[in-house]
Amino acid sequence: MLSNKNFKELSFLVYGLGLTGKSVVRFFKNNNIKNFQVWDDKNQKFLKERRPSNLNKALKLVDYIILSPGVSLKTSSNRNFLIKYQKKIITDLDLIFRLKNFYKSIVVTGTNGKSTTCKILNHLLKKNKYRTLLGGNIGTPLLNLNIKKNSFLIIEASSFQLAYSKFISPDFAFLLNITNDHLDWHGNMKNYISSKFKIFENQKKDHFSIVNKKFKSLFIKKGLLGKLIIPNLKDYQKLKSIINNSYLNSDINDENMSNVYELSKILKISKNSFLKSLKTFSGLPHRYEIFLKKKNYTFINDSKATSFQATKFALQNTKNIFWIVGGLPKKNDKFNFNGFKNNIIKSYIIGKNINFFKNQLKNNIKYEVTNNIENSIKKILKDTSTFEKKNITVLLSPASASFDQFNNFENRGEKFKKISKYYVQKYI
Repeated sequence: MLSNKNFKELSFLVYGLGLTGKSVVRFFKNNNIKNFQVWDDKNQKFLKERRPSNLNKALKLVDYIILSPGVSLKTSSNRNFLIKYQKKIITDLDLIFRLKNFYKSIVVTGTNGKSTTCKILNHLLKKNKYRTLLGGNIGTPLLNLNIKKNSFLIIEASSFQLAYSKFISPDFAFLLNITNDHLDWHGNMKNYISSKFKIFENQKKDHFSIVNKKFKSLFIKKGLLGKLIIPNLKDYQKLKSIINNSYLNSDINDENMSNVYELSKILKISKNSFLKSLKTFSGLPHRYEIFLKKKNYTFINDSKATSFQATKFALQNTKNIFWIVGGLPKKNDKFNFNGFKNNIIKSYIIGKNINFFKNQLKNNIKYEVTNNIENSIKKILKDTSTFEKKNITVLLSPASASFDQFNNFENRGEKFKKISKYYVQKYI
């Protein structure tokens, strides 16, 4: 068992040297933990002096393997070795929970809405005089944070991080939703769901488990100990018009906000303080980001939507959409436009997987292949020059990953904003 007392006596191998792996190495050095080695399947030069000459032997001898979230036991070139010693694998999340006990922890997971929910929680608690830190999958590696006494640590946890975690035990654990995503990494939906449920497995009776109602029966079946709370969407919806915040007033954030509202009640934050605090919240970039309005045009950057389920929220809650879609589709993703098909006037397919999107859109949505964002914007402005309806929405919500044409979803979103502003200034 990993514990505070024997931590410096144990041996480790840090596997994967991305942001998370490097944060673990930095943490070890700063805390005078000397008995560790490093390995990366691609980066052969980083800390060469600590690379084992025989990986299989090193994995056999160390007490723990700290696996970076980007490493999959299904695709790694050393997967056979890793599978052989899988019981030793832990993550940076485990280090945080085994080494710190003087703060309250909030862990948020789910397929969609994690980052927004974490940001809203952070905003709400700060406005109500709580000391907070925010990290994990949202950007800052946890071990880079300077965690102080009596603070709230808010952690966005991806399924990659959770899959091999063993000691995570949050005071407040949120499961927002689970939809078809990352199945190429996890192998199947059962594994994906199991990874998400890791946030509850070590909770104690005085911990709180805020769970999407769809997974109530599974939570009960597993016999988990945390205090089960099912967010009531209608409770929040009765309040949201009072907040008077255009970003939060849209239906797209109701699920996120209903979870946040439950925590406010647990912490005994008054209803008035809850409402007042969130009047000043501004949304995250690339998540249904309304960044440009000109005449009757509204431009929305929803580049973070990397699956159809994520894109669905934007399509459901927007009218007169000229929709830019395309990229690297998720495994087994299927498009279903029931209930909001008429919101979409036309779609414009970008990226290198044209046939996939043609098959999803045919017989449902009028489409045109434009290949890239710039061509899409130019074609949309041409198509809408004689559009009779008053309001026009230009929406980038790709329903796919970005890596066929961009470094990441942020790069894709920034490109869309830059091109949109240029052509709007030129032609509108």
